[in-house]
Amino acid sequence: MLWFAFSAVGLGARGLAALALVAISIKMHPLQNQWKLFNACVEEIQETRKSISDSVSFCNGGGG
Repeated sequence: MLWFAFSAVGLGARGLAALALVAISIKMHPLQNQWKLFNACVEEIQETRKSISDSVSFCNGGGG
């Protein structure tokens, strides 16, 4: 009987960990979109022959 209790607790902990990973991935999805937009901005600014540091500064709102 005690073995079933430990098994149930272990299964519950694994289920909770799986739900936590799903929640983390859902919260990171908007960040992925921001990274894509930021990288596109840097690449576009670099085409105007600016250095990488100038491009990153511009895309972070540093002006130009």
